[in-house]
Amino acid sequence: MKVILIKEVDNLGGAHEVVDVRPGYARNFLIPQKYAIEASASNMKVQEERQKQLAKKEAKLLENIAAVKAALENTVKLTAKVGENGKIFGSVTSIQLARAIREQRQFDIDRRRISIIDEIKEPGSYKANIDFGKDHQVELTFDVVAE
Repeated sequence: MKVILIKEVDNLGGAHEVVDVRPGYARNFLIPQKYAIEASASNMKVQEERQKQLAKKEAKLLENIAAVKAALENTVKLTAKVGENGKIFGSVTSIQLARAIREQRQFDIDRRRISIIDEIKEPGSYKANIDFGKDHQVELTFDVVAE
């Protein structure tokens, strides 16, 4: 029996995929739990239209990622308070990095999308990853400067 998945199901497929499953599995689990709908002719037409819209959305996302990547080629500078021994008071977080990107590059990036690779305890040059989803990541280099 062919069904269209509404949500991602482990070991079966991702959302909006058409998969072939046993009829009992579809009728007793996938459809009642709202994980899938039956792949009828009308549902398949809706699915095709949804795929077209997702392709357009993906193309727009790739354009935005290219713009962000071009803007973030140069390093972003962060300032932090430093003690006498050269260590930073506290540490630099993704919130501070997102604020610095907003101020210096005029791009508003959600702090939850930023992951700093190394723990930052002293001034220097570091790297972070910005995850836009669906295997689209941008690597960012930033400098931490003593205040």
